[in-house]
Amino acid sequence: MPEMIPSRQASGQALVTLGERNSRVLVLEADLGRATMSSLFGQRFPDRYFEMGIAEANMMGVAAGLALSGWIPYASTFCVFASMRAGEQVRNSIAYPRLNVKIAATNAGIEIGADGVTHQAIEDIAILRAMPNMTVLVPSDPTVIRKAIHLAAEIWGPVYIRIGRQPTPVLYPDDVKLAAGGSLLLRDGTDVTLMAIGNMVCRALEAAETLAQEGISARVLDLYSVKPIDEEAILKAATETGCIVTAEDHNVIGGLGGAVAEVISGLKPVPLVRVGLQDTFAQSGEWLELLDYYHLSPRHIVEAAREVIARRDSEPRRR
Repeated sequence: MPEMIPSRQASGQALVTLGERNSRVLVLEADLGRATMSSLFGQRFPDRYFEMGIAEANMMGVAAGLALSGWIPYASTFCVFASMRAGEQVRNSIAYPRLNVKIAATNAGIEIGADGVTHQAIEDIAILRAMPNMTVLVPSDPTVIRKAIHLAAEIWGPVYIRIGRQPTPVLYPDDVKLAAGGSLLLRDGTDVTLMAIGNMVCRALEAAETLAQEGISARVLDLYSVKPIDEEAILKAATETGCIVTAEDHNVIGGLGGAVAEVISGLKPVPLVRVGLQDTFAQSGEWLELLDYYHLSPRHIVEAAREVIARRDSEPRRR
């Protein structure tokens, strides 16, 4: 059984190690330091940690000012508040002038469970990746979360890091390498490609194991960089496997599935099935039960793979 580490814990610890390496890094939080675990940074560096209160829009404005002063501010809050409550300030004060602000947002998707619709971020990827100058990273496991926090400091300009909440299995070794516009191949395969982000990557791997028992060889691609996205890896998968399933804890509109569709539609059209929230808000409830209810469990990825393979095999062969 792989080690399980809460995503927000990995994020909080990564901020501390980054702060130890880079004295220009600051952390701002909006009265959610314990929930996001950015408070770990405050305990280690109280003079570089700013509690902004329940005022996310103001926090983004302050982060912009700090970036103009040569600091590298990490603004920490929940994904839903970073993308919507403070959306205008992120757009006009950070993305438009291309300021060096990093938004380390936690509690992505429906992982927050019982807190319900007001706290479940299911539109944030669509909103943030539509903003010019914005880099969007969606790490999948504790190791990649830590690497993404550090990578953001190396990227000049605004970066949105979408982080979960719940315990996540460790999938990668400590020496894994990330890059903006990169991806990670977790498992090779020839019959179908499962492309996933965040907490759906481990579920795609589980689905691939089930498919293997049926004689279906599934490639698993972790597209942690949603913007810029790894077009080369996507097109390679489309060419070599001929069909794709995307899996995300997000609305299927505007998220990973939309980003992949944008790549293949003009260059290598192949059958695509998008696993995600089907343009619906989620209920409150236990998060694993919610994932199953909204068809985000491994068995639903398996069903999507079977469907997309059948579609591929039923299409007339293109010349």
